[in-house]
Amino acid sequence: MKSSKFLVGLLLFSMAANAQTKRPLSPSDIYRLQHPSSPQVSPDGNWVLYELRSPDSTKDRFTKDLWMTSWDGKEQVQLTYEPSGESNARWSPDGKYISFTAKRGEDKYSQIYLLNTKGGEAKKLTNIKGGIGDYEWSPSGDRIVMTISDPDYADSASTKIRKPYVISRYHFKQDYQGYLDSTATHLYIFDLATKKLDTLTKGIYSETQPAFSPDGKRIAFTSNRTAVPDNNENTDIYVMDAKPGAAAVKLTTWSGEDFRPVWSPDGQTIAYLQSSSDEPFTMYGHPLLAVIPSSGGDKKILSAALDRPLRNIHWSKDGRTIVGLMEDDRQVQLVSFDAVTGMNARLTSGDHSFYDLEPNTAKNSWITVMSTAHQPAEIFAVEGGEPRRLTQIQDSFLAPLVLPKVEGFKSKSKDGTIVSGILYTPHDAVAGKKLPLMIFIHGGPVAQDEFDFDMTRMVYASAGYAVAAVNYRGSSGRGISYIRAIYGDWGNREVMDIIGVANHLVAAGIVDENRMGLAGWSYGGISTNYTIATDSRFKAAVSGAGSSLQLSMYGSDQYITQYEKELGVPWKNKDKWLALSYPFFKADKIKTPTLFMASQSDFNVPVIGAEQMYQAFKSLNIPTGLIIYPNQNHGISVPSYLKDRFQRHIYWFDKYLK
Repeated sequence: MKSSKFLVGLLLFSMAANAQTKRPLSPSDIYRLQHPSSPQVSPDGNWVLYELRSPDSTKDRFTKDLWMTSWDGKEQVQLTYEPSGESNARWSPDGKYISFTAKRGEDKYSQIYLLNTKGGEAKKLTNIKGGIGDYEWSPSGDRIVMTISDPDYADSASTKIRKPYVISRYHFKQDYQGYLDSTATHLYIFDLATKKLDTLTKGIYSETQPAFSPDGKRIAFTSNRTAVPDNNENTDIYVMDAKPGAAAVKLTTWSGEDFRPVWSPDGQTIAYLQSSSDEPFTMYGHPLLAVIPSSGGDKKILSAALDRPLRNIHWSKDGRTIVGLMEDDRQVQLVSFDAVTGMNARLTSGDHSFYDLEPNTAKNSWITVMSTAHQPAEIFAVEGGEPRRLTQIQDSFLAPLVLPKVEGFKSKSKDGTIVSGILYTPHDAVAGKKLPLMIFIHGGPVAQDEFDFDMTRMVYASAGYAVAAVNYRGSSGRGISYIRAIYGDWGNREVMDIIGVANHLVAAGIVDENRMGLAGWSYGGISTNYTIATDSRFKAAVSGAGSSLQLSMYGSDQYITQYEKELGVPWKNKDKWLALSYPFFKADKIKTPTLFMASQSDFNVPVIGAEQMYQAFKSLNIPTGLIIYPNQNHGISVPSYLKDRFQRHIYWFDKYLK
């Protein structure tokens, strides 16, 4: 018999050997990371349907398939294998079918398909000329309400040469959608037995987010029916009978956004989200939870006292509470509200983020997608406030890796503001040895960096950098006043906060003041430009999908409503526009070598923003480069481009910081 000392030694040797075989995260790991989303619980509560997005390295694209996991997590079943992918998966009310939208074969538009849960191929349910968006089963399972976009006939010429864009709208372009014509999106109801499609709404206005009442007799939906919907975000909640020719009754009157209606179990009340701002462009605020009688009456705001953004709201089975996801200072938690008094209670705690939320009424529990700093997203059940993991999607991804260290921190800006951040450092970082710094700035600006698995910052930390995430003023999760601190004053307080993070990490002895850099995408790229024009200590920068000459963005991007409200029209408020363009006009004062990146088809922050700064740097002989990703929108969707972006960041910072 082997001695205990021998067995202990063998175990230690095995552990050491295993540690040596593990490696840091690399850019090519983008080809191995999968993304579960949109969990849906079966009516009997025993199965969870979800979508799994996976990279296809051969075809250099992402695909999406449908999977199921049993409620105990012991069984995992892949349902679809089509390369074209599936979305918007739903259970039929009797649990016999799974519906989803997809383009298969000769489909020009996405159609609804039905998959029998007993097996077999999915069958096409609809054959509709127009894009199907939101849809929902009736409680009895005999009908489906859906939104359908008017078909675009402009690209159907026999010569295959697209007809000219004929534009008359105030808001005439949108990322991913392109140039906008006068088509609308309307509600339709589909009878499964007769295959008959009836029109519920028509006209110049669009309707979205339809939801059946519990008895199936009425439909709630969201619509902007102001005189010129293009120049404001004033959506309201409407209710109508679920039959053609019925009149729509407007329930809400807030001049901001009212959206995402959810019926109470008894059908007497509708919960929904309301923007905290009533301005034409409501970005500088966050969603509040509200309730209103479904027959009309006074609304009640339930979450105002929390001063935190809510999303993914659902009624409890008994109709007494409403549960949703709440952002709060780098975390996302489940929180419940008494539907009458508004009293709230946090149902979960800890450094994690939830992305989705659906009730399992049969089990009196919740299903969600959860991630932590060292755990990529998995499907979890939440029972009694405790998450229980159901899937093991990421085990093979994590198996060969040794991940960076992650910890939260708080810094103080020059004006005394306390700013929350997250620091990523190499797994083998030596205490007391100063590291080169990369501050990677999130976009938005109304968003937050949180304790989830951040592939981008993990890759850069694995390359040997201290990487800081900073929730500068303008970020969400800290209250409305914190968000609105940068309103009409870009490049000031958020830059102060970014510089404050650098000062904090230098003073803590973590980073080398002579080897600091900046990077970011979208508003992160814009903030990068502002910061290098303010502080010359940064020795390298990568500005992605950013802009500096803000005056040139008027009419060339999608934010016309925001600009005219927040900044005023340029011909009346020229000085404001020029002041916010200071990185371009101070280009000759910038010393930081900067790589500029952009997406060719981006209507969110058009490529001109990067091109202008690149041209200025070339004219001034400041080290620079310009990378443009072909046929990409604001978000990069090609795996090889994502890998390329990682590699170019590392190369650029290695060149100037190492």
